[in-house]
Amino acid sequence: MDYSNLKSKLDQQDKLIDSLEKELTELIQQRDKLKPNEELSKLLVDREKLTYRIKILKRSIQEELNKPKSISKMKSSNSARKLTCKPLPPASNTENYSISITDTLYGLFDRAIQTEFSDIAEAAVVITGSKVADYQCNSAMAICQALKTKGEKVNPSQVAQKIVANIEKNDLIEKTEVSGPGFINIYLSKIFAQTQLKKLVNHGAQAPFIGEKKRTVIDFSSPNIAKEMHVGHLRSTIIGESISRLFEYFGHDVLRLNHLGDWGTQFGMLIAHLKDKFPNYSQEIPPIGDLQAFYKESKKRFDEDEQFKKRAYECVVKLQNYDPEIIKGWKLICDVSRKEFEYIYRELGISLVERGESFYQNLMKEVVVEFEKADLVKVEDGRKLVFPPNVSIPLTIVKSDGGYTYDTSDLAALKNRLIAEKGDVLLYVIDAGQSVHMQGIFSAGRQIGWLKPNHRVEHVEFGVVLGEDKKKFKTRSGDTVRLKDLLDEGLSRALAKLKEKERDKVLSAEELVAAQKAVAYGCIKYADLSHNRTNEYIFSFDKMLEDKGNTAVYMLYAYTRIRSIARNAGITSQQLKDFVNGNSISLNDPKEWKLAKQILKFPEILIKTLNDLLVHSICDYMYELATVFTEFYDNCYCIEKDRQTGEIKSVNMSRLVLCDSTASVLATCFNLLGLTTLEKM
Repeated sequence: MDYSNLKSKLDQQDKLIDSLEKELTELIQQRDKLKPNEELSKLLVDREKLTYRIKILKRSIQEELNKPKSISKMKSSNSARKLTCKPLPPASNTENYSISITDTLYGLFDRAIQTEFSDIAEAAVVITGSKVADYQCNSAMAICQALKTKGEKVNPSQVAQKIVANIEKNDLIEKTEVSGPGFINIYLSKIFAQTQLKKLVNHGAQAPFIGEKKRTVIDFSSPNIAKEMHVGHLRSTIIGESISRLFEYFGHDVLRLNHLGDWGTQFGMLIAHLKDKFPNYSQEIPPIGDLQAFYKESKKRFDEDEQFKKRAYECVVKLQNYDPEIIKGWKLICDVSRKEFEYIYRELGISLVERGESFYQNLMKEVVVEFEKADLVKVEDGRKLVFPPNVSIPLTIVKSDGGYTYDTSDLAALKNRLIAEKGDVLLYVIDAGQSVHMQGIFSAGRQIGWLKPNHRVEHVEFGVVLGEDKKKFKTRSGDTVRLKDLLDEGLSRALAKLKEKERDKVLSAEELVAAQKAVAYGCIKYADLSHNRTNEYIFSFDKMLEDKGNTAVYMLYAYTRIRSIARNAGITSQQLKDFVNGNSISLNDPKEWKLAKQILKFPEILIKTLNDLLVHSICDYMYELATVFTEFYDNCYCIEKDRQTGEIKSVNMSRLVLCDSTASVLATCFNLLGLTTLEKM
């Protein structure tokens, strides 16, 4: 935000304060004319609210005005440009990282522009793909426009030529060309590609360098105790797992948290029902097989029986006071639920640390006291409220009956993750319907001073899962689809698909089970992750199990086929390493070169996904890589066989390197998505 925009914002807030103060004066005048009655009470409450809002606005204006350094920096930024290039790995440690081509190009052009146009603050680096070349820099036109405002007569082509003239010597670019209205076409060096492919064969697919490793806390899945996991938990669980794997791949210290709904008034109802149905539960473990049915029974009694409801509330009070007998019942119910959750997580390969709402109970009182000491709490109708800046709905941190709320526990969780866990990055993988709530929590965290500018805290929101009727995905009877039933149906359909392809005739019983699970769970995960998470998507087993297009089945088959090429030629990974360490990789054929460039896009896709958390970009990249590979394989022989005997006559080792590199990158992508690959399928 520049100085003029900041001043405009402050002027607007001043006008709002004037308006509110005028309204407050009118209310006071009306009050003086009234006799004590309900209308007067209402006006007094309105006055309190307005006074509080004015106080917050004045404080926010003062905070803005107390930032002279940032304002002067904004002023100076109009006359000077600063380098913005990406962090580079230590020169002695480059072998441990892959190279992002776009980031490297960004750095080269950033320094070239800085050399020639350091006085143009608007001189941004714009690197894109190109239909003519490999990449393109489109910075010249904006720079030309900025120069014209200074009275300099110059055209974009001249600006582009000056940029090109200042590009430092490097291994990445083979040549550049200036075309059209200042476009700089960039052509990559084959020597650079050969070097990177050699590194890929020797060390596998590595993450690019991104600088400092950070403590990352990721909140995902979060089902409720005493309720079965349903399709609504699917997206959070799958997306959260994939994002966790991505951050771990980059070397970040990741804490995966399962914020279980394991506390609250519903447990009073459940424990009261437990005491009635199994009075000896503290000595003998009761046979609660179906916790969902148990929950429905207790809820029915709670809604219909006033005496039972009273006992349920008494159990809640005892639970909050940690009564030993009640706590034992609570733990028993949690253990039954936990076993069901663990089955789902085990089947899907999900790893989580359980830290439910109960974990934060003793921290919530501290949070309330801290907000009160900071004079950020207003009492209305017995409730304690916090009004976070720039949020339309206040947070209720204490109810009128003295109880805490989700707002309180989420604030306690935020503080714990920032202060106790020392989180640098906090990600909440929660559905889009919670966006206003999360905005309030984050804003309050900044208001109280826990959340600093150096923290990255994001709500990783996602859309709902729809049925094929384009309505919220439910069973035919209208019930929510249980996640276990969904996985079981996936297994059944996957086995039918494999038998349709007669894979049961070539795979052993053990291999068939492995293929069944890989296809079933893989198709469910991939169908979710291949869609932009911010959108809704239609759940369809028929489409998921298609073996054409961007589906898990097609991708798994493609990977298995690529892996089999070197195996069928009798070439080991060690032989491929020996080859690249003693020979040059041929990239002379256009199809070879096209495939090599697609392989080397992998690091930039990872960096993009790390920044925007849109995992579908990895799926799109995988499908494009598999498509380019098919084009290469159909046109470039890797193994030549005798047509009569089928014996191998010759092996093109250079092309097998491309096959192995493709498979290595795809295997890494599958792992990041949480899909299991197979050598035989």
